[in-house]
Amino acid sequence: MRVIVTIQHPAHVHFFKHAVTELEADGHDVYVFARENEVVRDLLEHYEIDHEILAGESDSLFSLARVQATYEARLLARARRIKPDVITAIGGPAATHVAKLVGAKSVVFYDTEHATLIKMLAYPFADVVCTPECYDGDIGSKKIEYPGYHELAYLHPDRFEPDPSVLEEAGLKPDDTFVVMRLSSWDSSHDMGQGGFDDPVEAVERLEDAGATVLITSEVPLPAELESNRVTASPEQMHDLLAYADCFVGEGATMAAEAAVLGTPAVYVNSLSLGYMRDLEEQYGLVFNFNDDNRHARSLEKAVSIIEAGEDDTWNRRRERLLVDRVDVTDVIVRELETAVGTDPDRSTAAANAD
Repeated sequence: MRVIVTIQHPAHVHFFKHAVTELEADGHDVYVFARENEVVRDLLEHYEIDHEILAGESDSLFSLARVQATYEARLLARARRIKPDVITAIGGPAATHVAKLVGAKSVVFYDTEHATLIKMLAYPFADVVCTPECYDGDIGSKKIEYPGYHELAYLHPDRFEPDPSVLEEAGLKPDDTFVVMRLSSWDSSHDMGQGGFDDPVEAVERLEDAGATVLITSEVPLPAELESNRVTASPEQMHDLLAYADCFVGEGATMAAEAAVLGTPAVYVNSLSLGYMRDLEEQYGLVFNFNDDNRHARSLEKAVSIIEAGEDDTWNRRRERLLVDRVDVTDVIVRELETAVGTDPDRSTAAANAD
């Protein structure tokens, strides 16, 4: 079959990278299209994924609308030439619209309940919407649930083993205590009006006072006094760094979930609450959600307690329990794409029964 994969965020590269390889190995033709967003291009080039960039970055809601329109128009032109059988995306308004126009099936993967605009633009046009079981929302008969999280498409132990050389790259020693911190830009359509830390500088000082080196990855310019804390590791090494960190503290849900499935406790500091983040806290105790007005102070208290306790065995045991319950999500991606166009004859039940 002919498959179009659309990429609009660095995490989408990771989510689809193994599926692209497996689909091509199965003899399918895969076409990857993307728009500029942080390190999307760098990651696609690093993983040697053939691709075409269709649109640039945006820096506001207004420019996002313009960039998205450009992206969708160019995707339609490519799809008319390729004549795909299926188009897939995370979220995926452009994917679902273009699929309808060219007579292809559309398979959307999503885990963000509060992204109202994306859901409104994508879900009515999608043929299949795949979500984690913990997704909080009624999508109707097109919804297929699976027992996993997006991050297990690329951080399941069958797909990923951390490289300890990242510590030296980051200027760390194996026995150093360190925290990875993520600061968000709040300019995506579903983040407008939300917030995380009250004062990143004070947050870093608290963590350093607890004995941790703080390494920051940020979507926004850093205050001058935090510039020396910026992560120097390359983008493709971030998961190695998260795997060896003593704690993740940040405003980004994706990185918090990545840390959690790697067995690194994650302190999520964000006014938004997400189903998969609650699940990772309530079911496995690997995420600690701080969404209320006092989130800054309370989250730092929790992070300091984690650093000072140093209980690696606790987090490893919780991760092992998670891996028993959850599946390799790349298997779900490949199966759902093949099923959408009838090339997976063995599938008889929803992906929620995957094991």
